[in-house]
Amino acid sequence: MDSQSIRIRPAAPTHAEGLAYAGYLDTAAEGFFRILLGRNGPEILAQAYVRTSNEYSYENALFAECDDRIVGMAAGFTARQRRAYPSNPLRETEGYPRLRAESFGFLLHPMIRILETVPHGDFYLLSLAVDSDQRGAGVGSTLIRAMEERARSTGSQRFSLDVAVKNLGAQRLYERHGLAIVSKWPKRLNLGGLGLYRMSKPL
Repeated sequence: MDSQSIRIRPAAPTHAEGLAYAGYLDTAAEGFFRILLGRNGPEILAQAYVRTSNEYSYENALFAECDDRIVGMAAGFTARQRRAYPSNPLRETEGYPRLRAESFGFLLHPMIRILETVPHGDFYLLSLAVDSDQRGAGVGSTLIRAMEERARSTGSQRFSLDVAVKNLGAQRLYERHGLAIVSKWPKRLNLGGLGLYRMSKPL
């Protein structure tokens, strides 16, 4: 596959695409949502996806297609949008495992807090994921370029994201697109590879 055969399109508010989005989101988060939400996680995320004005909304997502098959997804929004969104949009969905999610949320609160530190004027890439059999074929790069175009259209000054310290492949991809590490969380404590790097580039 070459980059010319990859088509990027806006997401549509359908349940089927919501389930696809949920799968990509969980892949990008390395299984976080599966742990947080349990077996109903894909359905819960799909319900949030079809609604507007939340961080998991279809409004924020782009899909990559090849031969009319979805092969990747990216999602992002401005810092201003994020601060206007509800603090936990999944609470409003049917089947939300309140006790389980709140327990994990309490335990992981310090890690979740880093997602609230996106500087004013930044466009934040929430997630990027590509089908395993399509990696290395240019899908990820094409999605990044498309999200950068969306970021510029919002007047954002920087393009930023968080990536797991142990995810060296993703770090190399982002570095090829001009992003550089600007901070690390936690700064000193070693959590067995669970830390995050904030990467950013000017637009």
